[in-house]
Amino acid sequence: MNFAKQFLEYTVLTCLHVLSKLYCSVITFILSWLSPTWLSWNKYSENMLRTIEKKILQIVRTPHRGCFVDIGPVVGPADKIWTLSLNTESQKTPLVLLHGLGAGIALWCLNLDAFAATRPVYAIDLLGFGRSSRPTFSTDSIEAEQQMVRSLEEWRKEMKLKEIIFLGHSMGGFLAASYSLSYPENVKHLILADPWGFPERPKEYKDVPFLIKTVSYIMKPFNPLAGIRLAGPLGPWFINRVRPDISKKYSIELNDPNLIPQYIYQCNSQYPSGESAFRSMMSDFGWAKNPIVRRIDQLRAEIPITLLYGSRSWIDHSAGEIIKEKRIHNYFKLQVITGAGHHVYADKPESFNQIVLDACEYTDSLQNRNNLAIMPSESDQPESDSNY
Repeated sequence: MNFAKQFLEYTVLTCLHVLSKLYCSVITFILSWLSPTWLSWNKYSENMLRTIEKKILQIVRTPHRGCFVDIGPVVGPADKIWTLSLNTESQKTPLVLLHGLGAGIALWCLNLDAFAATRPVYAIDLLGFGRSSRPTFSTDSIEAEQQMVRSLEEWRKEMKLKEIIFLGHSMGGFLAASYSLSYPENVKHLILADPWGFPERPKEYKDVPFLIKTVSYIMKPFNPLAGIRLAGPLGPWFINRVRPDISKKYSIELNDPNLIPQYIYQCNSQYPSGESAFRSMMSDFGWAKNPIVRRIDQLRAEIPITLLYGSRSWIDHSAGEIIKEKRIHNYFKLQVITGAGHHVYADKPESFNQIVLDACEYTDSLQNRNNLAIMPSESDQPESDSNY
């Protein structure tokens, strides 16, 4: 009986996979006729994105500055990364924020004041997302990942930041970890917020509902956020219908409930550059082709890791135990925020902010300890004529 059921599922999914490719071709052909040059279906506006972002960031009380950082020909001929800077006068180790798939710097609005109270903070639109450049990434998973990582390194060099604390959410956590493996000398702490792409993809889908499998196969030929672009001018409404919880996360601080869905729409109604890179890196939506757990033991031992999850997140959390085992003699702290989902930074911002601040303070304590260790002894210190 079980064999017959499995055979039926396999047959149906195989057929759906073939049909989904055909369906994708048909949709692509139709959309070529419904291009913005023939019918104003896509309502992306650079001015609108800038205006909405500015409205959202009005709730941030800390003085801040936005600018495009020219990183040169990393992927495209002249790539630029949109960057928000706060409290840059502070001498403490800077905190760099990397958002997840389909997001942008404005979605950190509930966290920026808390972080910037103690140190420099930089939030960026990853290359291919938000207001940053939209180059065409490689379709090879490893090369696409390395292109993203190289863009982060060129950005760091342009910003003249010697050492940084990385805070990466979801896909941003994956890229922060990958960067730390490639450029460990620049990373003082790796803070991973509900990171994507860490565990191995399960060999069997015993616990995955049949409906989810079916949807996964149907969506496989598409970029993950294609539905937003297909919705055209109905995009913000579509986002609100599919994910009404996202607006609610910000409702206490933002008076206009439409700002967040409009922002997400404007970020993702453009050419899906970074989104295509994500699709190249993923093995089905929930896993990466080159998961971090295969490489985490290569991370420099001196880099502390703080891993935090939302207790209600859909992300596969199995990598936590694996990382703990592989880094048993190195600093690793796991935090679970009760009641939070995947967007843990917005679900429970106060708890999230405190965990991040504690991680940053730990980094500061290490720095102070190292400074004390290299200070000359009292007898070696030069005499001073100053009186205090």
